[in-house]
Parts: sequence; C-alpha cells; structure tokens
Amino acid sequence: MKQALLSYSLLASGAYAFPWVANQPGVDSSLFAARKAFKRQQTPEGAGDAAHCPFNANHVPAAPVTSKYPYNNAKNGIPGNGKGGYQVPATGDTAHQFVAPGPNDVRGPCPGLNAAANHNFLAHDGITTFNELVDAQQNIYNVGYDLAVLLALLGLTLADGDIVTQKLSIGCDATTRTSFSPTLTGSEPGLDGHNKFEADSSLTRNDFFTHGGDNFRFNGTLFGKMDNTCQSSFTREHLSVYRNQRWHESQVENPNFFFGPLTLLLYGAASFLYELMPSGTHGYAPDLATISSFFGAEKQSDGTWKYVYEKIPPNWTNRVAPYTNNDVTLEIVSMYLENPVLFGGNTADGSFDGLNFGAIKNGTISPGITAKETSCLLYQLVTGQAMPSSLNGVITPTVDALTFALTKLGATGLKNLGCPIPLTK
Repeated sequence: MKQALLSYSLLASGAYAFPWVANQPGVDSSLFAARKAFKRQQTPEGAGDAAHCPFNANHVPAAPVTSKYPYNNAKNGIPGNGKGGYQVPATGDTAHQFVAPGPNDVRGPCPGLNAAANHNFLAHDGITTFNELVDAQQNIYNVGYDLAVLLALLGLTLADGDIVTQKLSIGCDATTRTSFSPTLTGSEPGLDGHNKFEADSSLTRNDFFTHGGDNFRFNGTLFGKMDNTCQSSFTREHLSVYRNQRWHESQVENPNFFFGPLTLLLYGAASFLYELMPSGTHGYAPDLATISSFFGAEKQSDGTWKYVYEKIPPNWTNRVAPYTNNDVTLEIVSMYLENPVLFGGNTADGSFDGLNFGAIKNGTISPGITAKETSCLLYQLVTGQAMPSSLNGVITPTVDALTFALTKLGATGLKNLGCPIPLTK
C-alpha cells in the first residue's frame, strides 16, 4: 500500500484523492474544474436525507428533572452537581421511563443519544437543543460539564445543527425544524451527515458509500462481530482491536473510505462503552447484557442480532465520578495507540494517502503525544479549524459559528490550554 503525504492546502489534489469532497455542502466545485482526470462521486440519497426524514408535528421538549427526581440537577445547559452513582431512571419517575420511538420520531447513529430520547431526557421526536444535550449527558451518564459542552458543540458546529436556534436532529436531515432560515443555512443534515459527527468504520453502522447512504441504522452483523472480538467484555483493550478490524474492513470494502481527524470521535465514542454505559449494579463491568441494551441489540435463537430500540438497562446506576474532557482524551489516545491505524483515505488510483493535521503527522499520532496536544486536537475540531473532511481552504468557520463555540467553551477548561484560535473569513 502506497503511503503519501496529503497536504490539505492543496485543494485540487485533495479533491482528486477524495472525490466526494467536491460534492460537500459549501464546497465550490468549480475550483476543481481544471482536474480533467477528476472522477465525481455522486452522493447517494438514502433514508437520512430530508425527503425521507420522519416528521412529528407534535414536538414536545425533553422532560425536565425535578426536585423529586433531580438526578445531577443539570438544567438549562449549566453545570450540574457532578456526582453520580444514582439509578437512572429513578424508581417512580414515569416521565423518564422507556417509550419506544414512533414512526414519526427521528433516531440516528448514536446509541447513547437514541436511548436518551427513548427515555425523554432528550425530546422524544429526536429534534433536540444544545441545552438538552448538555443536560442529558450530565443527568444520565454523569458526563463532566466540560465534555458535555464539547460534544454538544461538535453536534451543532460540524454543519449538523443550527447555532441560531441551537437545534439539532439526532438523526436525519430535519432542516425545516432545526434551521432559523433554510434558505440561508442550506441543509442541516443532523448526526447522519457523513464525515462530520458520523464517519466510516463505525462500531455497528454501515459506511455511507457502501450502503446507499444508510450510515445510521443498527447492523446486527457488525454488533455480532464486535461481541465476538470483545468476548462479551467491552474493555478498552478489546475495543481497540475491534476498531482496528473495522478500519481494515472499511479501507478494503469502501473505495471512498476516509479516516480524517474527526474520526478521533470514534475512539471517544467507543470509550463510552466501558466508561459511561456500565452499571454499578453489575460492578461497573462493560458486559454484554448492559451494552446490548444500550445498543438495542437482542440475540436471536440462530445467533444473529436483531434491533429492538435502545434502552437504559433495568436498575441501572451511572458512574460515580464525572467523565471529563481530560478523561476522554486519554482514552482516545490510549485506545488508538494500542492498535494504531493511518489517518487519510483511499484515492482514485487505488492507493491510500496519509494526512497531516495538528498532532497527526504523516497519517499517525505519535506515542509521545501529550494530554494538552490531544485536547487541542479536539479543540481544533470543535472550533472549525482546517481539516481534510471539509478542506478549510474552501470552507471556513463563520465568525458567528466561531464566536458561539468560543463562548460556550469559555465555561470549560479548554479556554486555558493555549490552543490556537482559527482564522475566519
């Protein structure tokens, strides 16, 4: 396999290496017109697009926490108590009991958010807000306020949501319900949007281009592979092996495979299986019973796995200490370095090009990376800095988007790390 260095400042070369880039929202494809050899990759339309997105005319906000059932007492997007170890949902709290999604409710590629919506910690129709996201992460999973803000910002600022209304679809393109002005904003694809929050080589979701745009539905075959690799114990060590396997599968099967800087989020999401999902009633073990419930996976008599909706397990108690930004950055790097893979993508001539971005050098992360460098990588992603998934030479963060992100981050520790602030047009 040829390994080359991809400079994201060379826009035409980047478009040739990753053909789908020219079709991304906001990219001026005329910049690539001189490349006669450029082969356009049409973006497939699937159930994640606006035409197929469920519509629920009866939008009801998330059920709030109360004095009787306070959980972490996180409300209105501000810090909660930061003390876990309690049962979710609490006995007697009917407002947060499981309710299966209806045909008009939106669900997406993130099991943890789907479960939150099924328990009304997020709006049940799947059209949520920045504040709901920050509150739900704290109240259900005892995610630290800094990380809750970071993840909510990533959802809104990666062209998935709307920074004016602060609304986001946890699944498909619901622009008419999230955007303050669809004419001005264009498409807001939600978390299904490819190579934004969602990316190739997911744990249990298909690659976008290999399955006609279906990058959000549960794949029972992949869940079974994950369970087999992890031996029903979803630890960092086992998930690192499985993440490596998924990279190689996607790289071989997907001609448009792209593993950019945003795929760091895949390692962060994988850490949730052993850091956020385990229950105190199971000794905080990342066991199959717990993980299959959160993923909505039910094993059939023939050994296959069927999707049955994501659900918080019975008598589930969350982690005691908050899961902070520092915690997740350490897990991302540790999981990656146990079984490292290349950052980059398949090219039109059948080779693979590595990339440079922040602490990613020549397609890899150095074993000597510091905690600050890792945190700054995430900071760069949330503030919209140059990245090959969107080619910042063409798409730059707006002043409004950057101001919004920096304002929200101002209440977290990231503001004190000395990370570079991106330039805007």
